[in-house]
Amino acid sequence: AVTTAALDTYHGEAMSLGERTPIALLNYGASARMAVGESITNIAASDIGELKRIKMSANWMAAAGHPGEDAGLYEAVKAIGEELCPALGLTIPVGKDSMSMKTQWQDEASNEDKSVTSPLSLVITAFARVEDVRNTATPQLSTDKGESELILLDLGNKQNRMGASCLAQVYNELGTSTPDVDDAKTLKGFFDSVQTLIRDGKVMAYHDRSDGGLFSTVTEMAFAGKAGVNVELAGLSSLGGDGVTAALFNEELGAVIQVKSTDKAAVLAVLAENGLATMSHVIGSVNNEDKVSFTVNGNVVLENTRTHYRTVWAETTFKMQSLRDNPECAQQEHDAKFDVNDKGLNVELTFDINEDVAAPFIAKSASTGVKPRVAILREQGVNSHVEMAAAFNRAGFEAIDVHMSDLQEARMNLADFTGLVACGGFSYGDVLGAGEGWAKSILFNEMLSEEFKTFFHRENTFSLGVCNGCQMMSNLRSLIPGADHWPRFVTNKSERFEARFSLVEIQESDSVFFAGMAGSRMPIAVSHGEGRAEFTQASAVNAALESGTVAMRYVDNSGEFTETYPANPNGSPEGITSLTTNDGRVTIMMPHPERVFRAVTNSWHPDEWKEDSPWMRMFRNARKWVG
Repeated sequence: AVTTAALDTYHGEAMSLGERTPIALLNYGASARMAVGESITNIAASDIGELKRIKMSANWMAAAGHPGEDAGLYEAVKAIGEELCPALGLTIPVGKDSMSMKTQWQDEASNEDKSVTSPLSLVITAFARVEDVRNTATPQLSTDKGESELILLDLGNKQNRMGASCLAQVYNELGTSTPDVDDAKTLKGFFDSVQTLIRDGKVMAYHDRSDGGLFSTVTEMAFAGKAGVNVELAGLSSLGGDGVTAALFNEELGAVIQVKSTDKAAVLAVLAENGLATMSHVIGSVNNEDKVSFTVNGNVVLENTRTHYRTVWAETTFKMQSLRDNPECAQQEHDAKFDVNDKGLNVELTFDINEDVAAPFIAKSASTGVKPRVAILREQGVNSHVEMAAAFNRAGFEAIDVHMSDLQEARMNLADFTGLVACGGFSYGDVLGAGEGWAKSILFNEMLSEEFKTFFHRENTFSLGVCNGCQMMSNLRSLIPGADHWPRFVTNKSERFEARFSLVEIQESDSVFFAGMAGSRMPIAVSHGEGRAEFTQASAVNAALESGTVAMRYVDNSGEFTETYPANPNGSPEGITSLTTNDGRVTIMMPHPERVFRAVTNSWHPDEWKEDSPWMRMFRNARKWVG
């Protein structure tokens, strides 16, 4: 995971996890070393610089007192605390432990004493400062940037040890020899190489090799990039006997990187400089086909469609989801994975993303020293208010933090503001339903009810409600002129909390926020448990659509309005997820534009996006409207 340190910088921080608990059944020390190693190969995809910048936290779990486990714990602690980490120049300043990983009971039916003992477990959490979050490499393969190659960095150096691997567990076996960190210098050389290549822009995609081995690594990269892959296994082992299986499924440390064919020689040179010449193997290429193929000297040893592997990969999730959540939604999400023509998230804009429509008004404010004030309203349990304030500040407003208690105790008054924004979150823990408690604290307070009503009726004001704020404002529609067609918001059809990156299309409406944006299709963050728009009756949905107050709708990846999960994450009718008033001054929406107003905070975006995402336009539209 990579985050920005602030909303006006590209500096940030990265976090990764490493754990190889099953290995402890065979080798305590190797299990600990591999946990450290995996956390490093995982975090290496971010722009950190020197290895010594990484700090670690260790979470130890063991069955203290069980025969052999105390000695095993000592061996594991010594392996990383006194040997590996000092050799790497790393420290583990914090950690925690649970030494009671054994339970005993007496079976009532047989009157037998029984017990279950967990193996020694070490979970390493690695943290590091990131110089530029834009340089982060992801597993998403690229097929539109010219010819490319896949290179395997094999820190196991063809040993292909299979002990305690996922494949062994599938066949109810354990094995004997496990993967290990054989040389700290090699691991450091790996990290330094990847950092150099990332800084130089040579890494198109990156995925560390861990659970499931090379097969899982390559197929997951294919899923992320909707790409086909051809992998040649010759040279990765002796390939005699079980050699092919071991080459595909060993879980030695390492990674697969995608590089441009024109950069291959330079990449291999960097790897050789860091001692990885014999561990670097050009293994294949990427294509636009729906096929993942593994060969030995050109002869196919394992091959199927990417779609097949993806549906197998997702089957366990589908079975769990069918039991835990709404089975209809689980089936819809699983069925969507069979669509070979699904092009994934995409963008279509009807405006210039780089045009700052607020610039003339910001310049005017700079000359006068006066900016329009917008109240960033929050209540207990509300979040995203900092992001919201940052977006409005960037658009030329003066964002003021206003807590409901400030209004209740008359320390502030809405009469002093041009804009009002109710932010997302979980006011009152949603105990009374989505935004209900927050709304009732206004409706049942005569002073506040009149204050909000007066604000909404002032024709020189605008208001925005996002997520929890959307739910709250929908319950205030009796105070808001032109909000007659608004629904209330109830539990998602999926019966689960939804945190997704969903595709929406801006509709033609009078919303001050979406001026000039109608017809644009782009992804946005959603994060809610109660986001399904519930209208009083079926005819009310059509009435809302015909009224021109529907401002935004969920669409599938082909751009069609949808009620199908997960493209529509909450099941709202006709994909409706944002509405405005008849005059457009008040807009409510379930998705979070404030979380994605910077291009870099979008989990995916087209390469041509620079600093601003398209969502910055809605905040600038508000500034232009104020004048």
